[in-house]
Amino acid sequence: MYKIHLQMRNKKKILIEQLDQKLGKFKDAGIALVPQKGWINAIRTTLNMTRDQLGTKLGLTKGAIQKIEEREATGQITINKLRDVGQALDMQFVYGFVPKDGTIDNLINSKAEKLARKIVLRTNQNMKLEDQGIGDEKIDKTIKDLANEIKREMRKSLWD
Repeated sequence: MYKIHLQMRNKKKILIEQLDQKLGKFKDAGIALVPQKGWINAIRTTLNMTRDQLGTKLGLTKGAIQKIEEREATGQITINKLRDVGQALDMQFVYGFVPKDGTIDNLINSKAEKLARKIVLRTNQNMKLEDQGIGDEKIDKTIKDLANEIKREMRKSLWD
């Protein structure tokens, strides 16, 4: 039973490492500022391509291209439409997520510590009411130990 649990934990660790590796490729994309009028408009105008020309490639009117550009700029466009426009521009459309803390592992560590801190401090508050509180050093160690346990178990409560 313990061996199965250990295998599952190792599998989760490998999955996290693999996902971090994949998402790491998007890291620099997270700092790119989206042009005010959107990428489609920025690329089209930089290439000196008219809306009519892009429309012809997509089988759409000039007005439809304007609407596509407006939808992209306001976040109302679909992934499929962005993919289609990318092909028409002889470009590949890519998308992804960039963890704010740098990696999925850092995200899990942060959430585990936050949950552990909440649990330990709530428990310590109850113990203080009964004159059984513990010192700051012991609290920090308990938080660290509990955070490690939470991370190992990958509790679903991390995401509450």
